[in-house]
Order: sequence, then structure tokens, then C-alpha cells
Amino acid sequence: PRNPAVIADNVGDNVGDVAGMGADLYESYVGSIISASALGVAAFGGELKAMALPMIMAALGILASIIGTFFVRTGESTDQRTLLSALRRGTNLSAVIIAVAAFFLVRGVLGTEYTDIYFAILAGLVAGVLIGASTEYFTSDTYKPTQGLADTALTGSATIMIGGLGLGMLSTILPIVIVAVCILVAYYVSGGGASTAMGLYGIALAAVGMLATLGITLATDAYGPVADNAGGIAEMAGLDPEVRKRTDALDSLGNTTAATGKGFAIGSAALTALALMASYIEKVKEVGAADVTFNDFSLMNPLVLTGLFIGACLPFVFAALTMNSVGRAAQSVVLEVRRQFREIAGLMEGKADPDYARCVDLCTKASLKEMVLPTVIAVVTPIVVGMVLGYKGVVGLLAGATVTGFLMAIYMANAGGAWDNAKKYIEAGNFGGKGGDCHKAGVVGDTVGDPFKDTSGPAINILIKLLSMVSIVFAGLIVNYSIF
Repeated sequence: PRNPAVIADNVGDNVGDVAGMGADLYESYVGSIISASALGVAAFGGELKAMALPMIMAALGILASIIGTFFVRTGESTDQRTLLSALRRGTNLSAVIIAVAAFFLVRGVLGTEYTDIYFAILAGLVAGVLIGASTEYFTSDTYKPTQGLADTALTGSATIMIGGLGLGMLSTILPIVIVAVCILVAYYVSGGGASTAMGLYGIALAAVGMLATLGITLATDAYGPVADNAGGIAEMAGLDPEVRKRTDALDSLGNTTAATGKGFAIGSAALTALALMASYIEKVKEVGAADVTFNDFSLMNPLVLTGLFIGACLPFVFAALTMNSVGRAAQSVVLEVRRQFREIAGLMEGKADPDYARCVDLCTKASLKEMVLPTVIAVVTPIVVGMVLGYKGVVGLLAGATVTGFLMAIYMANAGGAWDNAKKYIEAGNFGGKGGDCHKAGVVGDTVGDPFKDTSGPAINILIKLLSMVSIVFAGLIVNYSIF
């Protein structure tokens, strides 16, 4: 209670993991529906039924999510597996409802001759569930990767940092394979072998399928900061230590659900960005390059290749800027906390209250100011690349940013989640518990992991989608006035 930064931390949990993640997933949600609708009209020669399908499916997803929430029930147990299975039951039931409803929806809207498109939707649903399971495995302290990471704290901060970085990098394998298989299945079952437009429509529908149960997925993600804040309130209010013990168990589960939500957000962003890239190419044809074919975007084309390298670099630049922003903002808060400890009489003895609002104000202003440069880069880069390299260079840019952005986001989110839960695992009484050298090393890992999983990782999702959106908006300018 004497620390003026505590309230800023609690506010930040809500802003980052509820409002921020909600905005990110909502952007993917709407982007996938719009791109699927646009690609559907192109694939079906202007028929509105192809445009209606993703919108009706999104509406059914809302109902499925509501039904799923009624099945999230648990007793008084604080066992991680029991709590996790309760949340899983709701999300999995919602997914099953959509899986069944989508079959009849495709047949009813598109006709029985297009039944195979249903399997594209199913591929997206399954991919979303599998990415969540993969993220859970690498970040939950009930599994060996995070327990092994906690073990590295025995030899200090450096080894837990090395272990977390390695775990995050290794965790990219499964999501990449899952998304790659999903893309191939969605493309070919939709008739991509005969018609590229139909195949791309299938990929866009896979993204809609993955995001159909967004309601309950986002709810389980928001569970994390709610549990975290409950623990903070329990400690601030001086409640019985047993209360804090229970909230810590819920908070540890919340870290896992938040990490799972981030994995889901990243996977859906990759599929949405791919669908938006296809929409960009359709837009290029519409605004004056009607003779464009997909062969024009060969990697042997130097314009495409140059754009690819620029795009591949962008997530690294973006991550660097956001990480440095967190560092600068944190420094300002630390200096403010030290000032209050030094200048407010009676604060250290608990006889006076700190100025909580000052720390919240510092964080709010820093977050707005520090995001100006990354945002400008995200908006300006596709326009500049397009004006110099033309629409072919922009396609390379989007492809490079999507691939490296997907990998970077998964790596940062999972490393951060694992560091956080490794600390929680130590605090639960393992490796000496709270206050020991292992715990101190775990705190260092968690401190680095927070900007990994809460700032840079999620921000990259927005970057790869924003690049596509800006490219679509300025397609006419790029086609008609580029140098190449």
C-alpha cells in the first residue's frame, strides 16, 4: 500500500489485457469478416450470398459464446487443472456448436455443391483450439517447460533469462505448423486448385471460423487481469493470507488464459493479414491494374524481394521501439516512486498515503506519447514503399511483415507468459518460495517478460493488420503514381 506505483499496475492490467487485447481481437474479427466478404464477392462473381456467409457465421458465434459461458462452473478447488478444465469446457463447447452450425449454414447459404468450403471453416476452428493448447503447454506452470524454466532460477537471473528466451523461440514451431496446415487445407478444400479466388475465400473463412467464438475467448483472456487485480486488492486491504493464496492460484491460471488468448490473437492476426493481403491484390486490380496475376508476385521479381526484406525488418523495429518505450516510462515511474518515498513524510511508516494518481498520470501520458513514432512508421511505410516499388513491392512488404511478425509475436508472448508463471511457481513454495534468491531471479524474468507479452508481442499483431489496411486504402495512389 505504500508503493504509489501499485494502483498504476492494477490500472495497467485492465488497460493492457482487457481493453488493449479487446481492441486487437476486434480488429482481427472485423478484418476477417470484411476480407472474407470482399473475396467472396470476387470468387462468386458478385453474388451476395458469399458476402453474407461470414456475417451470419459471426452472428452464430456470438450465440455460441453466450451458451458456452453457462457451462463454465467450478467448486472451491484451487487446483490449476480443475480450474483450467472449467474454462476449457466453455470454450470447447462454443467451438463445437459453431462446428455443427457452420455445416448447415454453408449448405443453406451457398448450396450443397459448395459443402467442401465447410472444411475450411472447420480448419480455422481447429487451428484456433490447437494454438491455444500449444500456448498453454509452453506457458502454464502445470507443464514441464515452465517448471523447467523455474528450475533455471536456481543459478541466478542470467540463466532464467537465457531459458526464457530459448523457450519462447522453441514455442514458435507448433503455431507455425498449425497455421501452415490450416492455410493449405482451407485453400485446397475450397477449390483453390481450380480457382485461386475460391482458395483465398476459403482462407478468409478459416480466419472467420477461428474468430467466430471470440466472445468467450476474449472473456477467458480478461479473466487474467481480473484475478490479478483481486490479488492486489486483497494485499492492499490487508486481508487474511489465505485469501491471497487463493487469488495467487487464480492469478497463475489467469496468466495461462491470458497467454492462450494472446496465442489465439496472434494466430488469427496471421490468417486475417493473409486474407487482407489477398483483398489488397483484388483492390489493385480494381483501381487500374486489371491484368495483374499472382505470377506477377514471384520472389524472383526484385521489387517483391526488396519489399519482402523491408517487411521482414519492420516487426523487429516496431518491437524495439515499443520495448524502449516501456523502459523509458518505467524509469520515470521509478524516479517518481523514489521521490515520494523521500519527500512524503510518514509514507514509509504507513502513516501517510502516496500520490497514486501521479503514477497513473505518468503512465497514461507516456503511453500516448511513446506510441506516436511506431504508429507513424506503421502508417507511412506501406505508402512510401508503394510509391517507390509499386504495388508489387507492397505485396512483398506485407508478406515479410506477416511471417516475421507472426514468429516474433508468438516468441515474445510465450517467453513473457513463461517467465511470469515461473515466478508464480516459485512463489507457490517451490525452489525456496518467496524471498529467496530463486524468487529474486524469477522477479527479474517476470519484469522483462511483461513488456514482451503485454506490449511488444500484442502490438505486432496490430502492425501486420494495419499495414494491410493502409495498403488497401492507398492502393489507387500506389498503382497510378509509383516510380516502378
